Amino acid sequence: MAALVRISYVCHRGVSPLLFRSSSLIRPLAVQKDRDCPYHLISAKIHATPSNYGSGSKAASLHWTGERILSIALLGLAPMAYFYPVPAVDYTLAAALTLHGHWGLGQVLTDYVHGDSKIKMANAGLFLLSSVTFAGLCYFNYHDVGICKAVALLWSK
Repeated sequence: MAALVRISYVCHRGVSPLLFRSSSLIRPLAVQKDRDCPYHLISAKIHATPSNYGSGSKAASLHWTGERILSIALLGLAPMAYFYPVPAVDYTLAAALTLHGHWGLGQVLTDYVHGDSKIKMANAGLFLLSSVTFAGLCYFNYHDVGICKAVALLWSK
């Protein structure tokens, strides 16, 4: 039994291939009404477009954009840390790495921790871990050689 699948456009930027024109998936279903009658085909529509999630969708979109900007900034910070190992780059790297790790572990907690009290405890632990990480990196930058020079020393040996 062949299924006719129509999915909404692949990308919101105007890419609309010939087979992907509708916003719903249409699949035939086989249903038996009586024991004497053969199966009858009916179609069921499954909407593939996301529904409006309310006011949180804008915040989630901005959060996603912030994550991508931070990831691109980290790509630029790596060569800058190698060529210009100054304290400003050390502290910027400490903040960016801590925030990147915080957001990443937050997504892991969102996916795998369930239950209200467990989520609250996990988020409190995550904030504590992120705070201690940032404080430790700042302490290392201030009282020792800094992140940039420490990585260079690891590569030199």
